[in-house]
Amino acid sequence: VILQTFSKAWGMAGLRLGMAFASPDIIRILNKIKYPYNINSLTQKTVYQALQHESQVREWVRILIAERERMYTLLGDIPCIRKRYPSEANFILVQTDDPQKLYDYLLDCSIIVRKRNMIALCAGCIRITIGTPEENDTLIRMLRSYPKS
Repeated sequence: VILQTFSKAWGMAGLRLGMAFASPDIIRILNKIKYPYNINSLTQKTVYQALQHESQVREWVRILIAERERMYTLLGDIPCIRKRYPSEANFILVQTDDPQKLYDYLLDCSIIVRKRNMIALCAGCIRITIGTPEENDTLIRMLRSYPKS
């Protein structure tokens, strides 16, 4: 089974829409357990319009990948970042000495990251979502200004 969501690259997380690609036998099983109505008409219209601009999504993905690589490199020079984990997603997981302090600092700078330090195997970690080049530049600037303990 191959699953795809319209959340990340398509920029439609609020729709909560995904697709499943599988053999006819598996689809028959899934059809027995799904809701009677797959997608409301507004969601159908929105996704149909988005699918007409697939080249735009490919461009967004190209930019995201380039920005993720750039951010991964830049985060390596930030003193408060102890470790960066490789990523193929739209975020980078980083380890820091005090994730709560860094989270609070970034929140005060109007930058929202995700605390992941309470998740198994993620001690000391926060998750940084890749944004636009301008947003990423702001994050790097704020991280470089982060007060030393």
